[in-house]
Parts: sequence; C-alpha cells; structure tokens
Amino acid sequence: MYKRRLVFWSACLGMLLFGIVLITLGSVAPDLKVKLQLNEISSGALFSILPFGILAGSLLFGPVADKYGYRILMSVSCVLMFAGFEGIAYSRSQGILKIFIFLTGLGGGAINGATNALVSDISDKDKGANLSLLGVFFGIGALGMPLLLGIIEKRTSFEVIVSMVGGLALLAGLIYMLTGFPPPKQAQGIPLKRIFEIIKDKFLLLISFFLFFQSSFEGIINNWTTSYLMDQVSVPQNKALFALSSFVAGMAIMRLLTGTIFREVPVKKILLASFSIILASLLLIKAGNSYFPAIAGLLFLGAGLAGGFPIMLGFIGERFAEHSGIAFSFALFVGLAGNILINYLMGIIAQNFGISNLITVAFTESIIMIFLCVIIVKRIKNQTE
Repeated sequence: MYKRRLVFWSACLGMLLFGIVLITLGSVAPDLKVKLQLNEISSGALFSILPFGILAGSLLFGPVADKYGYRILMSVSCVLMFAGFEGIAYSRSQGILKIFIFLTGLGGGAINGATNALVSDISDKDKGANLSLLGVFFGIGALGMPLLLGIIEKRTSFEVIVSMVGGLALLAGLIYMLTGFPPPKQAQGIPLKRIFEIIKDKFLLLISFFLFFQSSFEGIINNWTTSYLMDQVSVPQNKALFALSSFVAGMAIMRLLTGTIFREVPVKKILLASFSIILASLLLIKAGNSYFPAIAGLLFLGAGLAGGFPIMLGFIGERFAEHSGIAFSFALFVGLAGNILINYLMGIIAQNFGISNLITVAFTESIIMIFLCVIIVKRIKNQTE
C-alpha cells in the first residue's frame, strides 16, 4: 500500500534535485576554473561529461524500475547525486572531478526518468497535467540554484553551498527509503524479446523523435541564447543571463497553469496553442532585435515549449502502462541524445555561419515537431475510434 499524494510530492522533490543538477555545473563553473586553474578547453571537457552521465542514467532506470520498483532506484540515485555534489565541492584534481560530475549526471538522469514514470504510474487520469505539475519543480530547481549562489556566495564559499545541496540529496534518499511506493510491475523479469518489441513500436518511436527535437530545442535555447543576445542585441552578459532566466520562468509558469487551471482543456487545444506561441515568440525575438522584446519572446517561448515533455510522456504512460519504465527510458534517452547532437551541430553552425542562425535552427525544429505531432495525434485518434 502507498499514499498517492505522498508519493507525488516525493517525486516532486526528486525533480527539484534534477533541476539543481542540470544548472549547478554551469553556476559554479567560474569558481571551479579559478580553483583548479582550468582553461577553456578543460572547462568544455567538464561540461561534456554531465550530459553523458544523464544519458546513462536515463537508459538504465527503466528496466530497474519495472523489475525492482522505485524505492531502491530513487534512493541509490540520491546517494550518487550526494557523492557527486560533495566531489564537485571538494575535489582538487581534474581527473577525480570528472568522475564525480559523471556520478552526478548518472543519479540525476535516473531520478529524472524515475520521477516521470512514477507520476505516470500513480495517475489514473490526467497524466499530462500531473506530469506538468511535476515539471514545475524542475523549473524551481533550475532557477533556485543560481539565485541561491547569487544571494549567499559573498557570505560563504561555493563549496559549502554545493555541499549543502548534496546534503539535500542524501536527505531525499533517506525519505525514499521510508516511503511506500507502488510495487514492481514486472517483478518476474522482462524477456529481452519484449524489450525489443517495445522500443520498435512505431508510436513510441514517433514520440521519442518528437522528444529528440523538443529536448534539443530547449538545449540550444539554454546554451546559446546568452551568446546570441550578446552578439545580435549587444546586451551585457548579466542582462543576457537574466533574459535566459525568463525562458525557464515561462516554462515553469505554463506547466503550473497546465496542471491546475488548464487541467480540463483538451490536449489537442494545448498543443495547438503551444506551437502558435512558439512560432510567434521566435518571430518576436528575431524581429524585435532589442532587449525587452527578447525577454518577452523568451518568456513566451518557455511557455510554448512547456507542454512538450509532459504531454508526450503522458501519451507513453497511457500506451505502455505495464512497461512504463522501459518506454520512458527509451524516449528520454532519444531525447537527450538529440540534445547532445543538435547542440554540437549548433556549435558548428555558430562557428562557421554565425550565431544569428540560432533562430533559423529553432524555426526548423519547430516545423519538424509540428509535423511529428500531427502524426502522433492522428495515430491516437485512430486507436480510440
């Protein structure tokens, strides 16, 4: 037996931690560069390790969750994040630091996938709305860490702050050990043949490739907007970072609205509104070519992209209820792979053709996502008729 509300809030704590994981390395990168005397190449190598850790965690969590349940998986993930945060705080060697960054990503990737699959499993209906509420806590974590560093970094060292976050991860792990979770769905094990049948399912493949572009879209905005605004709009770095925060805020606000006020709105209407907002926001950023239109454009762009993951993961949860871990694991793995690949491609484009092409790449991804979304919605309609 388990208490659904308690399980939901415990999942929200895990998603909060994942938001912190994704933003921590970038937030403390200047301090790490000074502490370890890193050059730009060394710093770039550190940044490249975290996504691969998250990718590994995303791939591994699904089979473990389906066979053994969530308690041990989420507790171990928190211990990995605890070890990673403490290592980031106190490592004095680049080699050792890389190991701890990978462990942080591994635990973060697993907790991200597990919390999404868990909320889907405990939601009899409105899976997308509940997953949207879960996603709000990612935004709180992602926005909260830089804010915390900015407020108290003059009073204490970044090592202490990161170490405290590690303590929060360890506390979360202890909470998970004491929490009742749904029983394993496939305690008897899952035949390898069945796993291949699931990942070859055309519906799952369509959603996975939608998330390939959704994740990479979010990634290029997070990673390249600061450079775009500094180069194209001539704003200083601190103002560019503030504008980028409006993107995360827009996403968090819209997910909160989707999970509460808009809970009863049909999914097709939310998707239609989302893509309309995305295209209008990109036009505003491109045509405005000044600071305040950029802030407004990024705020609405975050709102437009907010529904992608929760809605599509909700579709997966409904279709693969008995194997949600494996299905979520595959979809998130493909999505994160897209984030890594398209960001690398964006780096090549920016170097050879200019950062101004960021909006062109974003428009292209939008069109591909609309095309895939139309096919996905049609398949759902055909299956329900």
